[in-house]
Amino acid sequence: MILYRILISLAAPVIILRLIWRRLRGAGSAVSLRERLGSGARRTTHKVIWVHGASNGELASARRLIETALARDPELSIVVTCNTETGKALAESWRLARLSARLAPLDLRLVLWRFLHGWKPRALIVLESELWPNRFAACGRRDIPVILIAARMSESAAKRWRRMDRITRPMLGHVNWLSAQDDASAERFRDLGLPTDRIGPVVNLKSTAAQTGPSPEQAASLPAPGPRASTFLAASTHEGEDEPVIAAFVAAHRQNPALRMILAPRHPARAPRIRKLLDETGLPYAVRSEGAEPGPDEVIYLADTMGEMPLWYHLSGVTFVGGSLVEKGGHTPFEPAAAGSAILHGPHVANFRAAYAALDLAGGARVVPDARTLAETLAELAHPEAQARMAAAASAALAETAGPDGVDALLSRIAKLTGIASLEA
Repeated sequence: MILYRILISLAAPVIILRLIWRRLRGAGSAVSLRERLGSGARRTTHKVIWVHGASNGELASARRLIETALARDPELSIVVTCNTETGKALAESWRLARLSARLAPLDLRLVLWRFLHGWKPRALIVLESELWPNRFAACGRRDIPVILIAARMSESAAKRWRRMDRITRPMLGHVNWLSAQDDASAERFRDLGLPTDRIGPVVNLKSTAAQTGPSPEQAASLPAPGPRASTFLAASTHEGEDEPVIAAFVAAHRQNPALRMILAPRHPARAPRIRKLLDETGLPYAVRSEGAEPGPDEVIYLADTMGEMPLWYHLSGVTFVGGSLVEKGGHTPFEPAAAGSAILHGPHVANFRAAYAALDLAGGARVVPDARTLAETLAELAHPEAQARMAAAASAALAETAGPDGVDALLSRIAKLTGIASLEA
């Protein structure tokens, strides 16, 4: 830990100067800079819990847990932090009373002192794989429980942490309780030094998030671009995926002019680049962020907003899950499966390896490694009956891999560690 503190302290001037430089170049706001430096806590007499996730996927998985906690205790506030502006925007889009969203404080002792002194949280809840030595130690010094939920530890990450044993063991010594998202992750945390009595049952938080569909307001806010069976969703696409997805849709649209596409990029800031690609197709399209609605003549709808993915899932008979044609590990299949959408994905699905393996084996999903295969598969899935068969197979397969709905169990454990008894069911 001493070595880590020395190294991060030496790097601090460079990190802070880079943030300031980005601010001067207009790449960040003054608010973002203050948040990174731990400032800006809101005065409150409420009990506060700090929830941290890396970005969109982690925070989306915790939404139901957060909503349930806030509903059970009207005197509870939650501060959500993340590493990206898009993650912050997603949390803000939920419009939950008593929830504050901001960028995460840097892992520097003075910054963390300022953040913790301002917010005075009763607990730090960490989602998935966000392990920060100074952050955990700062909470430990103040007797703030550190709780890891849906914790993920890949074999390659475990090897890296094992090589830094003098940092890893003291860091994990500040973890009060952990619920892994799979048995392999739990075992790796145990091997790295986390005591067995601090490891709870496995809970796949993203499977519980899948139970939340679009709100009635969302469902009523937009006319469907076409019949559901004729609507294809490209969900959470990353850089390098838009080109093959658009090319596949254009090819499939030539064969089936009734086909419509909703393109929902993972990061809406990429919309200008995507619009150039859409312009090149010559096909008419509408843009969600401009308030446009898909009309009878628009065959593509660019959904460049945050917090509306449940709506797009429920409008689409077929969903391609992004982050899988490029090496991002893939995004959750639980949400499109819960919406009854047929699922397509690329070969890179390490983040949900077991779930996608079960889906592919059961015929609930198909691998589409390139634009040609995607176009051919869209043509094969043009009929509602074919989509329904895949959706039913997906639902059955994921029911066996999802595990129990652990929101009540997680809140019960949080209640015991924080003393906030109202969080119990």
